[in-house]
Amino acid sequence: MSMTEAIGRIQSIESMLQQLSQGIRPQATAASTTASTAAGAATSTDSASFAQALSSAVGGSATPDVSQLSSSLGLGGSAALSGIAGALSSAGTGTATGAVTGDAVVADAKKYVGVPYVWGGTNPAVGMDCSGFVQRVFKDLGVDLPRVVSDQMRQGTPVASLAQAKPGDLLVSFGGEHISIYLGNGKAIDAPVPGQTIQIRDAWEQQSNLTAIRRIVPAGGS
Repeated sequence: MSMTEAIGRIQSIESMLQQLSQGIRPQATAASTTASTAAGAATSTDSASFAQALSSAVGGSATPDVSQLSSSLGLGGSAALSGIAGALSSAGTGTATGAVTGDAVVADAKKYVGVPYVWGGTNPAVGMDCSGFVQRVFKDLGVDLPRVVSDQMRQGTPVASLAQAKPGDLLVSFGGEHISIYLGNGKAIDAPVPGQTIQIRDAWEQQSNLTAIRRIVPAGGS
């Protein structure tokens, strides 16, 4: 569901809740104690229903805090809607890079050690080439990368030198002909050439043949 659709559903739900609340609000009379108690319970139920509906509208699995929603609605519908829309916006719709670090990239990459090199391959059950391997690792972690090295080498942010590279960084060499994942301590993992398998080895990329170093997610350990 898009943000626009979610906000539209929130507006509809909020309007319905306000109508229900107004319909059951007790009159200010001396005999309204019992009615007030019943109305309070009904309002609480309506708030819970609104919270559940909101959770469904945005596709979440957790029910929002009912007391906070009730308080917000008591301050006015537009204020509540503004706060909810802000929360939805801050949740974001992009990749999960904020929760992924270079250490997670390294851990995931290592599970493919031994998979054969297959030119153009993207399926670990059959084989992968260097860029297919890199794309697969990041996809496992919810980060979308392009398919080929020439596009992958333009992602993320640049790292000035191999000395400043961190685990999880991408090492691009020979003008964009090859790509590997830096593991730290002078080691890298890649799908080398036909006849070999994905393996950990000394990072053979040197400053003289490095084309680019790119940091896609926050750095891992040193």
